[in-house]
Amino acid sequence: MVKADLLQIFDIMKQAYWHQFQILTKRSARLIELGPRLDWSKNIWIGVSVENEAVQFRIDDLRSVPAAIRFLSLEPLLGPLRSLDLSNIDWVIVGGESGPGARLMKKEWVVQTKEQCIEQKVPFFFKQWGGINKKKTGRLLEGRTWDEMPINLLGLEEEIKYKKSLYLTSIPLTLHSGK
Repeated sequence: MVKADLLQIFDIMKQAYWHQFQILTKRSARLIELGPRLDWSKNIWIGVSVENEAVQFRIDDLRSVPAAIRFLSLEPLLGPLRSLDLSNIDWVIVGGESGPGARLMKKEWVVQTKEQCIEQKVPFFFKQWGGINKKKTGRLLEGRTWDEMPINLLGLEEEIKYKKSLYLTSIPLTLHSGK
């Protein structure tokens, strides 16, 4: 993507302040390059995918971005993440792979991640177990759903309290050029 196009997209997202935009990338090196040059209004969140310990370096790269909300998408979680440093991370989402050929996600990996989130006071969202039929496997973990979100960091408690609309919008924005 041409830098001018990316700046225009960020400007449009900033103007649509009533939406929360969640940008997710695996290309954390590109994020380091572009992150400081972009206007990260509080409604633009940034996250990185971390599937296993081999790509845990993406978390450090994410910390360099001056966004109001930085999140991890541990989807699909394909191995344990034994030592997560969640400093300056505002939200963790965990989920299994779904569809034909879905790889296994072990319960102990999810529980270990949840415990690290609780210990480090980071909201934890468990999306799904995954598998060939994700609706059949569901999203209960230890008998309950985990739907924590970082909304309290944005001062949105009053908006929710008075039952106003809060729109969470995900957009397929890539942070790499030409693809």
